[in-house]
Amino acid sequence: MHRRTKIKIAIFVLMVGMACMFTAVVTDHWAVLSPQVNKINETCEAAHFGLWRLCKKHIYISEEHYKEGNTCGPISLPGEENCTYFRHFTPGQDAEIFEYKTQKEYNISAAAISIFSLAFMILGSLCLVGSCTGKGKGRDYLLKPAGMFFAFAGLCAFISLEVMRQSVKRMIESEETIWIEYYYAWSFACACTAFVLLFLTGIALLVLSMPQMPRNPWETCMDAEPDQVE
Repeated sequence: MHRRTKIKIAIFVLMVGMACMFTAVVTDHWAVLSPQVNKINETCEAAHFGLWRLCKKHIYISEEHYKEGNTCGPISLPGEENCTYFRHFTPGQDAEIFEYKTQKEYNISAAAISIFSLAFMILGSLCLVGSCTGKGKGRDYLLKPAGMFFAFAGLCAFISLEVMRQSVKRMIESEETIWIEYYYAWSFACACTAFVLLFLTGIALLVLSMPQMPRNPWETCMDAEPDQVE
């Protein structure tokens, strides 16, 4: 496969990774929390949250959906939903509510790291635009920082995922909340996909932008003719 074709494929994969990361950042289905349900024909309170807000949903458990020892849900059942933003940069508010206080401690870090990831993606995109519109050696040169920026964006996505995972773990283990079970939802899956695509493809783009290997044993990388990207 020609080098130019490989770079085009890498750029397409990076676009998919950027779309996944943006979707994860703006949505609030990273994790779903559920309490224990002991009776039928009663309303229970499940919750889902993302980087910016926590949503509680009151779900009516009928005999059709009740199973002994089961938890509240699934979250897709109809019910009244109330969402509250964490107000990351206004400390002191909602401090009396444990779940808000707990989530703010972790989500401030996760949200900030995700913003860094978006910033790296923007910088990488600008380098790609410069590479596509430039001429001569400048086109190849801009691919190197682009690959580095996208790899850094993937690392930031991974750190944000780990912070959110610790947030969920602390929420479930606490005795001050009613939630006893959890599962990671589709926003979390989008962030995981973004991490894999951005990090691996960023490294691949960086490798593709390197000077080609010498064709003869007595050549050095500096002596080899540059492989221009058309």
